[in-house]
Amino acid sequence: MLKKKKPVVFIDKDGVINFDSKDYIKCWKEVNFIPKSIEAIKLLTEKGFISVIITNQSMINRSLSRQEDLNEILNNMKDTIKSNNGKISGIFFCPHTPDENCNCRKPSPGLIFQAKNALDIDISLSCMIGDSTKDIECGKNAGCKYTILVKTGNGKSAEKQLIKKKIHPDHVANDLYTAAEWIISKYGRVFINEHNT
Repeated sequence: MLKKKKPVVFIDKDGVINFDSKDYIKCWKEVNFIPKSIEAIKLLTEKGFISVIITNQSMINRSLSRQEDLNEILNNMKDTIKSNNGKISGIFFCPHTPDENCNCRKPSPGLIFQAKNALDIDISLSCMIGDSTKDIECGKNAGCKYTILVKTGNGKSAEKQLIKKKIHPDHVANDLYTAAEWIISKYGRVFINEHNT
């Protein structure tokens, strides 16, 4: 019997895990975690979900920050979450500006497809959590089972934009923690019998 794949929770970074800034988050000292976001990832980890960060980071190609600074942000974020008993299993980012017309910048699903290839993910079992229309559209374009909009970051304005565009997320949550609780209510604890191979 083949081992079943675990559901993956794709999570946007800025405005979901940490507070966003109109000036971009350019270095580690500018990172300020949103309350209970670390606890949310810990909760997902405890329940057996795989958490993967999917984020647009055009500050790189806008020359506002260096790749080394972004690497430090992402590595320190991973380590901070790990030290609080959560786990980020992968981080995929797009460095491009909108006018570069890449296929990885959300709302295009390229980052999720990159994660699928790298981590052997079943997208049809998975969820996308974000605070923008781009996040919700990305999840739907990729074929995720659920898309969840959070009201942190740009979420409140995104909710209005999505209504205008007649795009409906599967759930709207106050923050990442309540989004995690909703996901767990849909799936329960994720078990895999490691002997069923």
